[in-house]
Amino acid sequence: MKRNIKFLIVVLALLVVMILLSVLSLRRGLVTMNPPKTVGNTAGNANNGGLFCEYNGTVYFSNSYDGGSLYSMNSDETNIRKLNSVQVQHINAGGAYLYYFQNGSSGKGGLGYLRSAYGVYRTGLDGKNTTCLSQDVVRNLQLVNNNLYYLTSGDKTLEFYRLKIDKSEKVLLSTEELNPACAYDGMIFYNGTDTNHYLYQLDTSTDISTVIWEGNLWYPVLDNGYIYYLDVANNYCLSRYSLHENVIERLTTDRVDCFNVGSGFIYYQMNAADAPALKKMYTDGSQPEIVAEGNYMNINMTSRYVYFQSFGNDTTLYRVPVGSGEVTTFDAAREAAMANL
Repeated sequence: MKRNIKFLIVVLALLVVMILLSVLSLRRGLVTMNPPKTVGNTAGNANNGGLFCEYNGTVYFSNSYDGGSLYSMNSDETNIRKLNSVQVQHINAGGAYLYYFQNGSSGKGGLGYLRSAYGVYRTGLDGKNTTCLSQDVVRNLQLVNNNLYYLTSGDKTLEFYRLKIDKSEKVLLSTEELNPACAYDGMIFYNGTDTNHYLYQLDTSTDISTVIWEGNLWYPVLDNGYIYYLDVANNYCLSRYSLHENVIERLTTDRVDCFNVGSGFIYYQMNAADAPALKKMYTDGSQPEIVAEGNYMNINMTSRYVYFQSFGNDTTLYRVPVGSGEVTTFDAAREAAMANL
């Protein structure tokens, strides 16, 4: 009798353990949905490679000194930590996760590198529990609520997809070259590419697009009720369009290669054969000034700093406080990379 009771206790204990393990496994497999009005990154950052992404006071970034590995830090550049060792681009953050495109090419431009598989990945905010959501190669990536929107970068055809963050649904929305970078309140604002360069609005709740302005623009960025854009008809200068007042303002006559908007400022690369330069001005176009002479790219902004790279050198990171013109190299990121080699 005692043996039977002991045996029964052992069996029950094993069942309890198995049930607990099953519950834990199930919970690990569940994906936490995002809060309403989630947007993964700013349009300006997304249009510049999405190398920096600020979320709830933490900045997640691709450390070019470490082959593009994923790092995090406080917005004041303290507490820099390495999260993984793969080359990341198009970083998005929302809810409990980070999303990014993992570049399969080796990050030979940095101090260290690791070969990895191409694809769109989801990981925890600590860089752990990473899951591949798609093996597509993407040009751009934006998180809107509980879906990722991205344009593939294939050799033959372009495809624009909506992919649910738990990988349960993947829908081909268009074969037009759509850029999902500019998103706000469940809407994606993009310029047409096939037949015109009008401003369109994609309602992500219905997947229906409508024309909201028959302009001639490229790379729209929404900020405080204005659409900032490259003015195709005017030598790709910077202009802005008021969504509320239907007014167009020319902000500069400079030809612009790339730009970013944030905290009341615009930083942009002026295209000039004799004297190219990175410049800044207020969002109304006033007080333009040169930040750094030369050709620069990948202009990313956080609440406190602007980060960028020199054209032809994708290892060195430069930074300047927002609103300032005092450029320095991002030495803290280099030192963190050295410490992790």
